Amino acid sequence: MRTADRTYVDPRALRRLYVHDDLSRAFCAWRARLGGALPITLHGRAELVNSIALAVFRHDITDEAGSGALADLAADLAEGRLHLAPLPWRRAWDDAAELSRTHTPKLGTRTLDVLHVSSALVLGCRAFVTYDGRQTALAEAVGLKVVRP
Repeated sequence: MRTADRTYVDPRALRRLYVHDDLSRAFCAWRARLGGALPITLHGRAELVNSIALAVFRHDITDEAGSGALADLAADLAEGRLHLAPLPWRRAWDDAAELSRTHTPKLGTRTLDVLHVSSALVLGCRAFVTYDGRQTALAEAVGLKVVRP
């Protein structure tokens, strides 16, 4: 059985809880079924906040919707639906460099995508949620179960 604390969600996927698109309904339903606290790193939180702010900048959502999304994110952290996972950053970056050396020549993965997969591994996660093809290939190559709600 999959549990939230063993599931790493790429911030671009997690964004669907806060900035709605055509995949948000299914993602929100999956999240509700999973329950528990999902881990998020400091980097993941920064990426998610920036993604919401970019949605405002690009006029994908209003200023008001952006403020609401950021408030919802803060509430999810405060109420335990997300938790800031203590990540040993040196290990995550070292592992990311090794994953890049080993897999990027074949898969073409980007640095931040590799860092998220490395973070999932360092945190002991077993499942990885992403909609990105190259990130999916890397996650599967290192033994993570990829989920696309």
